[in-house]
Amino acid sequence: MKLIFYLLKIKKSFRTLWDYKVFRIAILIHVSYFILSLFLTLNFFRYQTDFRVYYITGKVVLHDINNLYTLDFVVPFRYFPVSAYFFVPFYLMGFDLGFIMFNCFNLILNVLICLILYKIVILIRSEDHKNDDKRVIKYICIFLIGLPNIYNYILGQINLYITLLILVSLFLFLKYESIKWNFLASFILGVSIIIKPTTFFLIPFLIMLQFDLEERKVKFDFCGSLIRIIGVLTPVLLNFILFFFYPTFWEGFLNANFTGNNPIAQSFSFSISQLIINFYYFYNIPFNQILIILGGIGIIGGLGFIIFIFRRFENNSILYGYAFGILIILLVYFDSWDHHLLNLIPILIIIIVNLPFHSKITRPLNISIYFFSFCSLIFVGIWMQIYTIFPYNFLPTLFLLLCFYAISKYCLLKQKNEKSGGLL
Repeated sequence: MKLIFYLLKIKKSFRTLWDYKVFRIAILIHVSYFILSLFLTLNFFRYQTDFRVYYITGKVVLHDINNLYTLDFVVPFRYFPVSAYFFVPFYLMGFDLGFIMFNCFNLILNVLICLILYKIVILIRSEDHKNDDKRVIKYICIFLIGLPNIYNYILGQINLYITLLILVSLFLFLKYESIKWNFLASFILGVSIIIKPTTFFLIPFLIMLQFDLEERKVKFDFCGSLIRIIGVLTPVLLNFILFFFYPTFWEGFLNANFTGNNPIAQSFSFSISQLIINFYYFYNIPFNQILIILGGIGIIGGLGFIIFIFRRFENNSILYGYAFGILIILLVYFDSWDHHLLNLIPILIIIIVNLPFHSKITRPLNISIYFFSFCSLIFVGIWMQIYTIFPYNFLPTLFLLLCFYAISKYCLLKQKNEKSGGLL
């Protein structure tokens, strides 16, 4: 009965969105992305996609699991070993049917993402957004027709699974305060990590720690934080069972992500770490990629966490923690691609609607959403034409830093501005 109840609620939410013409147009454009991706990949890009790596991974799990991290893939398999079992059904279908079904699931996921995004917005939007559903629908439509979606479809990427899990866990955190819901929300976030570890840096922001500058005291909910950390780590620790039975997995996982040659190949990734590596490549200067990424984590990650601790508000703070976590991974990890922006854009949309309508913070976030949705991918093509003389895809990096700055400013100055009667 509960399942029927939830299905009816989903149907009702979808009908609410469907009443808007702009949403119907966005759906049609999005479906055209889906159809175009099937044609392009199955006819032209079948050997250059991430889905091919997933497909071969499914085969390796069944027939040669010891070579999970050593087989010569198109690009290396970078994920935790448990996630490899997820791809077995798609391998059993064969490449063509497997890719079609994989993207059919992606299409369904996008619909669910829109619905949960709408529910979160309705839950936490500021008072001056209460009668402005059109603006909310506009942002949802921007997400649907944004170029990262067609890029994700063509590659057969898994980012939308992560986005949905992020949003579901965020919804539970925002709506419920009890221990069981905190554990469930954290567990769901942990599942996203074992599917794709791009949400790993969200873990520190689950800690319920705040230094109150007004009262000069530390607020720390030890039990609540412990429940959250246990919840998020429970699924992740399943990987260590496989690391125990297959000792080469741990070395292979580290080699694929940090210590090997592939993570430091010259590329159009827009992370700060990759821009630095491209600089060293361009001038043929020796470097240590571990020191580069540790430096990025220490500076960007440390700064983000410190700002989060010194935030001047508590209500809905987990939303801003999620934003920091995603921004940090995009800024510091070697491989940050445009399809990863599908994890960030919905969070930025929620923050914009959570902010006061005339907040000055809204403008940089709003510009960034438009850039990430419609312009960022264009600079990949530009990079491919000029990388021999200028190997830096830096504009997306600047917009990520702009978002980081805007959210940091809001965290540090919100209470001060509210008390003075002004708006950020």
